[in-house]
Amino acid sequence: MRRIQKAGIKKKNLAVFVSGGGSNFQSIHDACVGGSIHGDVVVLVTNKLGCGGAEYSRDKGIPVLLFPKSKDEANGLSPTDLVAALSLQVKVREIWERQRAGSDVPSLAFGGKGYYGMKVHNAVIASGARYSGPTIHFVDEHYDTGHILAQRVVPVLWNDTAQDLAARVLQEEHRLYVEVVAALCEERVIWREDGVPIIQSKESPNDYS
Repeated sequence: MRRIQKAGIKKKNLAVFVSGGGSNFQSIHDACVGGSIHGDVVVLVTNKLGCGGAEYSRDKGIPVLLFPKSKDEANGLSPTDLVAALSLQVKVREIWERQRAGSDVPSLAFGGKGYYGMKVHNAVIASGARYSGPTIHFVDEHYDTGHILAQRVVPVLWNDTAQDLAARVLQEEHRLYVEVVAALCEERVIWREDGVPIIQSKESPNDYS
């Protein structure tokens, strides 16, 4: 394993990407303010200036960047402009969350292009799966194919609706996102020799998940 030097870790500047209500963003920001995350959210990037996440960011005095540029959004940034803007404010470590059912091979059936929001939860319930839950993974050039960094198991109850399941998964998403971002900021993400990322326990450095 390639260990990351943890001595003298500097507080990280974070960029968050949102396009909706931004409840995970709010959890991360609250954890930064409360000291649970060794970092600060210094910029938010969105493709919808009117979304809840952008409104929350403006209320907290966090700069908002619009991406991408389009014919309807002339003030949006091009990819080159976005990278330049972020390089001035943050050390970018991109992670993105997608809900998938479970942590085994069949869970792949509920991830990927076209699976988002209630579509995921409806698919889980229709399949008869007994477990669901959030998956956090690194971003790469493809949709939902980055290395998985963390998962959390959520039971699917016999009488669940998609809305019921979504609410329980979202609660775990908030907690898991904070744990993962904290690990990234504390440089506790270790890369195995086969290229798989794992997280070093803060309380027990010899334990990994």
